[in-house]
Amino acid sequence: MSSTETHAVHDGDRIPPQQIHDALTAAGFVYTDGATQVFTADGRTTYREHGTPSDGEWGVDADGRFWSFWPPSYRASYDLTWIVDATGRPAGVRFTDVRNGGVSEGRYASADEA
Repeated sequence: MSSTETHAVHDGDRIPPQQIHDALTAAGFVYTDGATQVFTADGRTTYREHGTPSDGEWGVDADGRFWSFWPPSYRASYDLTWIVDATGRPAGVRFTDVRNGGVSEGRYASADEA
């Protein structure tokens, strides 16, 4: 994740809109419940829970906020903040739903988890 390695980030720092793409496509994510998710550079995403995939779309809106769309009609917006490990390196992303404040933590997957 070269764009973030040049700037110091701290746990809980907001991810600037210009870094969202790199933060989400740097690696796959593993969530605390074991679900996984991959974001691709072309704005597609696949969330996999208990082996069952669900495909959606993602982007950044005019206000610099991350959004996701899951057909046929589910759309959500999130504030994104960094999860930073003890060495000071980004370890994942915290997604906070702007409607209800719900938080999901996605940690970057290792090669064998992706």
